[in-house]
Amino acid sequence: MSETPSELLRLRQSIDNIDAALIHLLAERFKATQQVGHLKAELALPPADPAREHRQIERLRRLADTAGLDPVFAEKFLGFVIAEVIHHHERIAGERGPAGAAGD
Repeated sequence: MSETPSELLRLRQSIDNIDAALIHLLAERFKATQQVGHLKAELALPPADPAREHRQIERLRRLADTAGLDPVFAEKFLGFVIAEVIHHHERIAGERGPAGAAGD
């Protein structure tokens, strides 16, 4: 088996670094959305906000287009993230009980 070309190794290292940054950014994003979920539960707001979700999707589609990324891919990615956030918010609301009443 031949040795891996140095250019390929360099590119793979760059990809690995970007992947690590993405994971850290997603972790930070989810920390913020967890705080939003707790606030929504305290205020008895619904876990989902379809109007905001629509604005965010449109904003990220524009950003993706400007950045040279397929806007459809960006929308699918954000859709996945939003679905997970809503799931977290539903779980938080369920932990607080009816109308955001918490025993904490």
